[in-house]
Amino acid sequence: MNIPDFTDTEWQLANGILLERYGHLVSLQAADVELQLDPASATLSTCPALYWNELGAEFIVSKVAGQAYRCQFFYSANEQFGTGRDVYDNLGDCLTTLLQVQADHHATRAAALPEAAGAGAPGNGEEYHGPLVI
Repeated sequence: MNIPDFTDTEWQLANGILLERYGHLVSLQAADVELQLDPASATLSTCPALYWNELGAEFIVSKVAGQAYRCQFFYSANEQFGTGRDVYDNLGDCLTTLLQVQADHHATRAAALPEAAGAGAPGNGEEYHGPLVI
């Protein structure tokens, strides 16, 4: 299966949503990931993806078809999270939901880890103010 790369319009949308969320330009990078698109097959497919890291979390949004996206964020190999939805047919909805779930998780995580309370990531010296607009 040949999955098209992210279009210029999709890049602009992603950059705009991330700028709105974080209040500054985020280093958004192109990547390729291997995903099992058919649960009945062990075959992995190479999919284009957008990657960024911010506030101690890393994010991946993969394009799995022309207008289909998967997403997740993680802190380490043992701390990986999704949104509870397998596939989105709208990139804006995918990104917005991913950022909201991560912001909610960050708040819960900060409450459980006193040393992380109020910080974007432990030790980075940035104060975390939550999402600007989501």
